Amino acid sequence: MDTNLALLLLLAPFLGFLLNIFFGKSIGKTASGILGTLTVVLSFVVTLFFFTQINSSQEAIQIQLFDWIQISNFKVDFGFLLDQLSVLWLLFVTGIGSLIHLYSISYMHDDENMHKFFAYLNLFIFFMITLVMGSNLLVLFIGWEGVGLCSYLLIGFWHKNQDFNDAAKKAFIMNRIGDLGLLIGIFILGSMFSTLDYNSLQAAISGATNLDVTTLSIAAFCLFIGACGKSAQIPLYTWLPDAMAGPTPVSALIHAATMVTAGIFMITRLNYVFDLAPDVQNIIAIVGAVTSLVAATIALVQTDIKKVLAYSTVSQLGLMFLALGLGAYEVAVFHVITHAFFKACLFLGSGSVIHALHGEQDMRNMGGLKKWMGVTFFTFLISSLAISGIPPFSGFFSKDEILMVAFEHNKVLWFIASLASLLTAFYMFRLLYLTFFNDFRGTEKQKNHLHESPALITFPLIVLAILAAIGGLISLPTNSWLNGYLAPLFSKEAHEAHHFGTQEYSLMAIAVIGGLVGIGIAFSKYLKQNQVPESDENITGFAKTLYNKYYVDEAYDFVFVKSINGLSNFFRDQVETGLSSLVFGLGKITNEIGYQGKKVQSGSIGLYVFIFVLGLSAILTYLFLAQ
Repeated sequence: MDTNLALLLLLAPFLGFLLNIFFGKSIGKTASGILGTLTVVLSFVVTLFFFTQINSSQEAIQIQLFDWIQISNFKVDFGFLLDQLSVLWLLFVTGIGSLIHLYSISYMHDDENMHKFFAYLNLFIFFMITLVMGSNLLVLFIGWEGVGLCSYLLIGFWHKNQDFNDAAKKAFIMNRIGDLGLLIGIFILGSMFSTLDYNSLQAAISGATNLDVTTLSIAAFCLFIGACGKSAQIPLYTWLPDAMAGPTPVSALIHAATMVTAGIFMITRLNYVFDLAPDVQNIIAIVGAVTSLVAATIALVQTDIKKVLAYSTVSQLGLMFLALGLGAYEVAVFHVITHAFFKACLFLGSGSVIHALHGEQDMRNMGGLKKWMGVTFFTFLISSLAISGIPPFSGFFSKDEILMVAFEHNKVLWFIASLASLLTAFYMFRLLYLTFFNDFRGTEKQKNHLHESPALITFPLIVLAILAAIGGLISLPTNSWLNGYLAPLFSKEAHEAHHFGTQEYSLMAIAVIGGLVGIGIAFSKYLKQNQVPESDENITGFAKTLYNKYYVDEAYDFVFVKSINGLSNFFRDQVETGLSSLVFGLGKITNEIGYQGKKVQSGSIGLYVFIFVLGLSAILTYLFLAQ
């Protein structure tokens, strides 16, 4: 029964993909949307069944479908592992995925290729489930590559715009860099332990008497490179903001709640590998903290509503990596869950705004929208409070845990993370005030058509806002259900619940005050003083550097893109031309020899007899002299 249900959980979205890609156009837009949504809802229902089963028994479900690869003593099965971590991930992948599919029925209804959009969304969910459910690293790699493919298809969905195609290619290529690191890490682990199965790897590592820690650390570092690519960490982060070129539901599903969390999932799953590589863990923590601060500073001056949320995602992912690097895996998972709630709500809320303004994304052309879009505003406000770490909303609890762990391990990293959190509160409420408060700054035509979004758009917003408000209850500081639930996964004891004293309350107060200060500064500038960001050409000084994202894209373009293009042009114009000349020269020589040789074939019988006699005489002469 478990096997059949697991296959139903996995294959339902794939069936939706097949039906939509082949028959979606003929059955109509609404029907294709409903079909795509119901298949993901079915996966969510099956996930709920497995969650109740595992929550009550605390025993993982191992499903082996068939023997896949066997070479000498190396063996890989194709199977699934349903345990606390995978089921928890599946809950928000399929649950939030269902809400986003429902939202998309209305949001994408005017698109002529709506059936393709739902087909790609379903295919993405299928590969994400494969990634999460796989019982070994090779099955994970199939899902890992699959979500990368679907990301490419969805980012470039509106392919008539060349900029969107370029963004899709950028995401695909940059992820391939990280994927190479992941693949090398997989090869190293496979060569060391002759298995890629998670449980077998853990048993082999824990039972090893003479473990090569150096090689294991190299493997861990390569795996981390893979995580950097998929989860947009420095230096492989620039693809994610450009990925906002895709439709807004894509941003919410892939770049807030699912694909970008794949790196956190992989590191958490292989915690027993990273625990034995403390140097790599330090690198993870530092990269996470720096990424969090760098992305937060860039978000301060962006004017595209989705770009602000994109850099916010990069920043929040940095906080998760900080927790991973400090060994607090369950804390990172906690922030993954709360972030999925409030960031999906924020992205869908921005989509509601864009939908009302007929495609407008520049916050300088918004303002005063709360008068017309009360539900969107209220849900956006709740999620903004959550991401800013204001109690009692969910982000307060998960961010507070990360900051407390950072303070215990490294004060510098705590300061960086705290500063990033303060900036988060500022730029999120800057976005809120510019979008929903003061007077409307758009065109009169836009103003006359302002309205609240349809129920199919607002319902997912309400559900996600409720989760963003109460989601922190799953892991209260003094009584964490989540820590107990995840405890069987970790080779060492989970991060202990804090015993609250003066230090803990002080840290909590600093975090909350920091968030309130950020909100207060934004209130003063953008609500009270009614400031509006300047036009692009008028931005100067350090703000221009931030607006241009520290010119990292330009640096990458100069160092890598132009150099590779220059190298390819050199080979095309010089090397290939030279080789072509050589090849064609040999052909010309052969042709010339043949041309001269054919003159002998004159058709004169007398000449042929003469040559025959000469040849025969030469042979006889040779035979005579040889004797």
